[in-house]
Amino acid sequence: MSSVVEQTVTLHRRADAIAAPQSARWTVEAVQALFALPFPELMHRAQTVHREHFDPTQIEFATLLSVKTGGCPEDCGYCPQSAKFDTGVEASKLMEPQAVLQAAQLAKAAGATRFCMGAAWRAPKDRDIEKMAELVSTVKALGLETCATLGMLNDGHAETLRDAGLDYYNHNLDSAPDFYGDIITTRDYQDRLDTLERVRGAGVKVCCGGIVGMGETRLQRAGLIAQLANLDPYPESVPINNLVPVPGTPLADQPPLDPFEFVRTIAVARLTMPLARVRLSAGRQQMGDAVQALCFLAGANSIFYGDKLLTTGNPDTHADLDLLQRLGLRQATTAATA
Repeated sequence: MSSVVEQTVTLHRRADAIAAPQSARWTVEAVQALFALPFPELMHRAQTVHREHFDPTQIEFATLLSVKTGGCPEDCGYCPQSAKFDTGVEASKLMEPQAVLQAAQLAKAAGATRFCMGAAWRAPKDRDIEKMAELVSTVKALGLETCATLGMLNDGHAETLRDAGLDYYNHNLDSAPDFYGDIITTRDYQDRLDTLERVRGAGVKVCCGGIVGMGETRLQRAGLIAQLANLDPYPESVPINNLVPVPGTPLADQPPLDPFEFVRTIAVARLTMPLARVRLSAGRQQMGDAVQALCFLAGANSIFYGDKLLTTGNPDTHADLDLLQRLGLRQATTAATA
C-alpha cells in the first residue's frame, strides 16, 4: 500500500502487504491528532501518563560504546559509519574483552545502569556473535544491564546472545515505511521486522525507536510512532534520535527540526507507549538545556550518558549532572524494570 495511514506493522508479513488490523492500538490518524494538540495540552497529557508509571524525577543513565566502528556496507543516509560515504570515520576491528570491560567499569562508576554495545555490521556472522557473546558476559558480570545493536540477526543469534546475558537488543525502525526508502536502499522494512521477531522469540527485550529531522513530514513522524506503538508488545525502550547532520553523508545539509516538534515527538511516544523507557538519544548536544528539560517534562526518562554516541558527539558527563541538579532530577540508581 502507498499510504502510511493504511500501514500498521505486524511481525509476520511484509510491511507493504499489511492491512490495518481491527485490534490496532493506535491508528496513524489518532497519533497525528496527538501531534496536533495545543502544546500545553499535549504536555499535560504526557506528564499525567508519565507520572502514572514512573517517578518523574528519575532519569536512567545508559552508556553506548562502539565496539566495532565503521566499514558498514549499508547506505543509511544519516550514518557516518557507512563505507559508501567519505566521512572521515575509519573502520576498526572488534574491541577486545579487556578494553570493553574497562569501559563498562568506568560507565558503572559514573552512574550508568545500562551498557550498550554497537557494532557497524549489516548482519553479524556466527563467529561475530560468538565474540559478542563473550563481551556481553563480561559486561553482565559487572551487574549492568546489557544491550547490543549489531545489525540484522539470523536464526539462533538472539538465543546465543540471550544465553550470554543480553537483556536488550536495539534495532530501530528509523522512520515510517513510506519514508524509509528515501533514506535506506540496502535493506527493506521487513528486514528490520524480521530481526525484531527473532529478538522477541528469544525472550530478549526490545529497544527500538527512530530518527526524526531527516526531512520527513509530521504525518510520517506520526507513522513512525504508530508503527512502534503497534508492535506487539511495544518496545520496552524507545530511543528517539534527533538527526545529527554529518559532513559527507547525504543528509549533511538537512535543516534542523523545530525543537518544539521534537518535544512533541517525545510526548506522543510517551502517550502511545506509557510503560516504555523513552530515551533522548542522538542530537542532545545540539538541543541545549531548555529543550532537554521540556523533553523530560514530556516523558523522556532515559538518556545516553557519555562523551560520544558511536561516532557523534554527546554532552559531557559533567554537563548532564549539572543539568539534572538544576532541574531537581536524579539518576536512577538501579537498573530499570521496563
